[in-house]
Amino acid sequence: MTTAVSTEDLLRELAPQVLGALVRRYGDFADSEDAVQEALNAELAANAELVDAQGLAGPELAKFVVWGGSGAPVVTDGPFPEAKELLAGYRLVDVEMAERAIEIAAQGSAAPGPGGVAIRQPIEVRQVLSAPDPEV
Repeated sequence: MTTAVSTEDLLRELAPQVLGALVRRYGDFADSEDAVQEALNAELAANAELVDAQGLAGPELAKFVVWGGSGAPVVTDGPFPEAKELLAGYRLVDVEMAERAIEIAAQGSAAPGPGGVAIRQPIEVRQVLSAPDPEV
């Protein structure tokens, strides 16, 4: 009898192994998460899986825009102290299976941070929506 394992449990179990593999593959980047992320991007590009990856400006340069359809839009400058999360960048990949996208996200989350400890940054995985088929 097999037992269902949640993705979260699987990633928790694999995190030390993934971190070890990243350090073995890319070297000791204890103080350079960026180096690991760049190496992961290079690997994804070599596998023809990387579509795009970009870092974003900090929240101090962010703007919220709200518009009701008439008149001038309301623009609010950041930073936004009420925000609990920060979108620091994105990585868009083209893979066949959701499991591969989760594997890629896990590698990014396990990047070594200060002292070589995995940053364990939550990474949101979403599918890109496509337009409806015009033939249907």
